[in-house]
Amino acid sequence: MGPLSPTRTMRLWGPRSLGVALGVFMTIGFALQLWGGPFQRRLPGLQLRQSWASTPGPAVPSCPPRQRLVFLKTHKSGSSSVLSLLHRYGDRHGLRFALPARYQFGYPKLFQASRVKGYRPQGGGTQSPFHILCHHMRFNLKEVLQVMPSDSFFFSIVRDPAALARSAFSYYKSTSSAFRKSPSLAAFLDNPRAFYQPGARGDHYARNLLWFDFGLPFPPEMRTKRGNPHPPRDPNPPQLPSGVGLRAHTLDPNALFHPIPTVADGHSQTSSSASLDLRSSSFIQWNLAWLDSVFDLVLVAEYFDESLVLLADALCWSLDDVVGFMHNAQAGGGQGGSAVGDGGLTAEDRQLSARARAWNNLDWALYVHFNRSLWARIKQYGQSRLDSAVAELRARREALAKHCLVGGEALDPKYITDRRFRPFQFGSGKVLGYVLQSGLSLQDQEECERLATPELQYKDKLDAKQFPPTVSVPLKTSRLPSP
Repeated sequence: MGPLSPTRTMRLWGPRSLGVALGVFMTIGFALQLWGGPFQRRLPGLQLRQSWASTPGPAVPSCPPRQRLVFLKTHKSGSSSVLSLLHRYGDRHGLRFALPARYQFGYPKLFQASRVKGYRPQGGGTQSPFHILCHHMRFNLKEVLQVMPSDSFFFSIVRDPAALARSAFSYYKSTSSAFRKSPSLAAFLDNPRAFYQPGARGDHYARNLLWFDFGLPFPPEMRTKRGNPHPPRDPNPPQLPSGVGLRAHTLDPNALFHPIPTVADGHSQTSSSASLDLRSSSFIQWNLAWLDSVFDLVLVAEYFDESLVLLADALCWSLDDVVGFMHNAQAGGGQGGSAVGDGGLTAEDRQLSARARAWNNLDWALYVHFNRSLWARIKQYGQSRLDSAVAELRARREALAKHCLVGGEALDPKYITDRRFRPFQFGSGKVLGYVLQSGLSLQDQEECERLATPELQYKDKLDAKQFPPTVSVPLKTSRLPSP
């Protein structure tokens, strides 16, 4: 873990009285301290310098690019597309990834540093630092700080729970017992308690999945009734230090907020309160304030391109660094790209959305909070500047798709014969992928491959790069004479 910066004093809070903490929080409300230098540099040309690319402009960085990154990859929120750009950026710049032994860090259990391939605890010998931690995990800040420097850039992505529920029901129908027993999402949301049982295998996918992925504690009424034999690690919840805003720039591992432990990995829920008043809930507000102190930026799937522009600005990356293709999208579905709102939906669909948001009430609170913070940040950035950058990003994505891809778009997996580009198929829907154009130059082929490679194959590629397989040469033995 890297040294602590003296200017970063607040991401983790020491244990104090909950009453004092909530009093401080209610005073500051939902206020956010938003920062990030203006996007002053010209947007450079695409990585593939061809006639179809924009004319390269002068790229004079106004700040050094951030290369210590922690991305919480949430489920069914467009996170695979973000992961793709992180894979490409790290691969291109020779950065070192904190990789799982397989494809997830022991999910749905809380993240543990010991699950990082090649990780050695402090005092366990020299170890090259990690630059990027970005694969599926259930967030556990204390353990993350054993792996990543405290001044890393923390970010994640959220999605409207109504859209997330539709995607999750299709994708995890065979995994979640609640979804498996229900004939349809509408039937499930009409009477979720007829199918949902606290503690059942895979049922964390069926309710408040975002909240679960962020590693947050569930309120007492949502915890399993099977009992919790272990008392809370810290009976005194954390307090906001006086005179310190919600955001800061240092993580202090000696003043850690331990979420209240819950049984069965903390995801069992039995709440009868789907109509929780989000504004007056001190429990929810406190957890959102804690997330504000930890995460530098939270993207919103419904405003994916706007989020990418803000991400590039915050990281001091070029726009090219965040131009890419959508990954892990299901046929007939999608991952973001449309603003929240029920306009154009049938009355039945609007009712379904309302029920999904009520059932996933913690996720809805989380989503509303970060949607507001995103738009506050957009206001600070400048709407006209953002619109211009988003238009440029989309134009470059379209140019890349036409140049790299057969058909210029994602295809049904039946057309993908090259296993390097065939995405993992899971759930009831088909996961789309890409087929590369023939006749690309070697340079273009390399870049197009980076853009089209699915997350599992790219993880394997990075794994082989960081941990080259040892080739064992068999000993030569004398040939036995024939009998």
